[in-house]
This record gives sequence, structure tokens and C-alpha cells, in this order.
Amino acid sequence: MKRNCFEEDHNIFRESFRRFIEEEVAPNSEQWREDGIVPRNVWRKAGENGYLLTWADEKFGGLGIDDFRFEQIMIEELARVGETGFYMNLHSALVGPYIGKFANEEQKARFLPGCISGETILGIAMTEPDAGSDLAGMRSSAIDCGDHYLLNGTKTFISNGLNGDLFIVAARTDKENPHAMGLFLVERGMEGFSRGNKLKKMGMPSQDTAELFFDNVKVPKKNVLGNPIAGFKYLMSGLAEERLITASSCIATAQTAIDLTISYVNERKVFGKPLSKFQNTRFKLAEMRSQIDIAQVFVDRCVTELNSNNLSAEDASMAKLHTSELLSKVADECLQLHGGNGFMDEYLISKIYTDSRVTRIFAGTSEIMKEIIARSILDV
Repeated sequence: MKRNCFEEDHNIFRESFRRFIEEEVAPNSEQWREDGIVPRNVWRKAGENGYLLTWADEKFGGLGIDDFRFEQIMIEELARVGETGFYMNLHSALVGPYIGKFANEEQKARFLPGCISGETILGIAMTEPDAGSDLAGMRSSAIDCGDHYLLNGTKTFISNGLNGDLFIVAARTDKENPHAMGLFLVERGMEGFSRGNKLKKMGMPSQDTAELFFDNVKVPKKNVLGNPIAGFKYLMSGLAEERLITASSCIATAQTAIDLTISYVNERKVFGKPLSKFQNTRFKLAEMRSQIDIAQVFVDRCVTELNSNNLSAEDASMAKLHTSELLSKVADECLQLHGGNGFMDEYLISKIYTDSRVTRIFAGTSEIMKEIIARSILDV
């Protein structure tokens, strides 16, 4: 499908970023999966090339490009090579904007340059062992002690958990009000801040996911992000973009899966003729091609809405719900068309199958997405 949502600047940027991926990422991706982590030097290389926090002001070292399409391009190119561990988009488009929107000038000057250069890797700590999609169930607390807050709690499933240098940590600041919470900038090396071992997962093995522990961590008030009781509101404001990031990745990965499968069925012979000549294969691919292209149009429209600050929570939830469910279906169908080879990790479709399962869970489960959409059409 021909897409007309990109302009010449975007095409040039895509070519540049694709070269970066082919030189610095794709040749090393398998080793990263074996090691269970992406080395820090590739973050610095991405920063040197201007690929991190592209939206940030030039005075901090950014490009000053407030256009999600550039982020979308990077998401698509990473998906094209099946790279799920180098979580640039969480760093740049999910976590970084909280600093860009809610930090004061001193905080921006202190933190953004390192984030842009790749010296400082970002993470966000919301999820807890007993509180995932339900942020109001959060137990982590931060007590006002005058010149600092005393932070206590445990966070789990934290992406960039081991590599991360700066975490935005959500914690309740009023025990009587479950929606009164603050966002705290916790830096590597702060006393009382520790990490568990890398969590073992069924997919995305090179993404360093870990538990974080906060035991009487003294967070100076200069590290409080915005209003210390408005953190819930801040988090809600970022969820639409988070879900669009996921939707963009899901549909791009589905595109990769079908491209791989089209190539495979044209080469693979069964009973003396290419697999692509069998009606089942042709009908399966025709159905998937139609569904992927239709979903891509909706995701591209959501990107346009985000760029104009008009993306609704309902549309973002629809995009996330539909593309994550579609990706799971496409990954399964494409693996089936690969036959036994699809079960082998040397084939990218095998990695796509296992890596994609979590997309129906993170950034809000499919069930939560359905509830958000249902409220918009029924509870009015």
C-alpha cells in the first residue's frame, strides 16, 4: 500500500536511520538477545546521530522537531529488522516527554542533554506487583520531609530496568487520596535505590526488564516533576501517546511478518510447486494484507491527530487494541505458513511470534482498552 503521510524530509530521515540500523543494530541483534541486554554504546551512537528525543529544544542538544512521524519512522525501521530490545521509543517518546512537558527549566537543563546524547538512559516506574493497569491501586509512597521526599516501594516489569540511569517514579503523596501522587526523578546511585535481577520473559530477551526497589530513598525536591499531587493527571496525559507508540510498533511488526512470509511461500515448494500456489496460502495472505493495510490507515490518522494535539484516549485505545490483536493473529498465521521452520529461532518469524505476545498486555491490556472504548460509547 502506498502511503502519502510522509514528506521528503521524512524520507531522507528514513534512509539515514535505516543505514544506522543496518550498520549498528541488525548485525548485533542476535548477540544482544543471547546476552539479555543491549550495550550502552549503541545508545550513545544513536544520540550522536540525533535519533534520541528529536523533539527536544536545540538549546539542550535536540533537533527541535515536534513531529511524531519521525518517531514513527524509527519504530517502523526497528520493526523491519525485528529489534525489540533497543527500546529507543520508550526513552524518547514515552518517558522523555514527561520531562519536556512538566519539568522546570533547571531540570530540563540538568537532564535533557544527557538523555539526548545517550549518556542518560530513561525509564518509567509505574507498575507494581499488585498494581498494573490500575494506577489508583499503587502502594509506593513518598512522604514530604521538608527539603526532600522519602520514597518507599517496589516496581516491577520496568523496561530499561538495568540500563536505566534516570527513572520517573510514580508514588502516592497522600495516603487518603489514591489519585494524589507525584512523579519523582530518581537517579542511578541514589542511596536506597536498588534493582533486582533481569526478569526472564517468554519474548523480548534483549530488553532489560527488572524490578526496582526504593528503601527510604531521599529524593530532593529539585527532583520532583511538577506538582507533587498531580502525577496521576500527568500520567493520564501521556497514555494516548504511549498507546500510539505501541500501535505503530504492532502494525509495523505485522508488516514485517507478512513480508517475510510472502518471500518464504514464494520460495518454499510443497508437492512440487511453490507454497504460494495453494489456495489456502493465497487466501490467508490476502486476508492479512487487507487487514494490515486498513489498520495502517487508522494508525496514520492517529499520528496526524497526535501531531495536532487532537488524539483522543478512545482513538488511541482503539488503535492499540486492534493492532495488538491483529499482530498476534498475523504472527500466528505467518508462523503456520512457515511450517516447522517457523518454530526455529533462526527464522525471524519465530522471534516475532514470541515477542509480540506482550503487546496485548503492556500499555494497558486489551480488556482495559475495551473498557475505555465502551465508556466512550455507553457512559455518556
